[in-house]
Amino acid sequence: MGDSCTGKSTVAKLIAKKNGAVIFSGKDYLRMAKSESEAASIFKAKLSQAVTKENVIYIITEKEQLAFLPEGGIRVFVTAGLGTVKKRFAARMNGNLPAPVVAMLEKKYNKFETEAFDLKINTDEVSAEEAAEAICKFTK
Repeated sequence: MGDSCTGKSTVAKLIAKKNGAVIFSGKDYLRMAKSESEAASIFKAKLSQAVTKENVIYIITEKEQLAFLPEGGIRVFVTAGLGTVKKRFAARMNGNLPAPVVAMLEKKYNKFETEAFDLKINTDEVSAEEAAEAICKFTK
């Protein structure tokens, strides 16, 4: 879990490459059924089964999505400094970061800081490879 552009997806891809995990992000679960409520139900069941049977990574960017996490799931909070987040977001937008986007990033920044987590990774302090290794080591 973490704000946009903190490195969650990059780290998740590295972990999946190591252990064959399946990655879900945000509202990917909506593809599991025609109705949102049915899709949410199926997804919650899949995540609950994954705690003991398979490796699943769920990339969370909105606090409401935390409700999908099953008991026993490992919460990793991925963060980076606001300057880093802005720089990475600007790169996604071909170097252009309009004022409304800056305001949105500043408003949403650190929204996960008060949430419970098992492990915190700051991608300003470690590379994506080091973060993936730390998470793999923690989850064993």
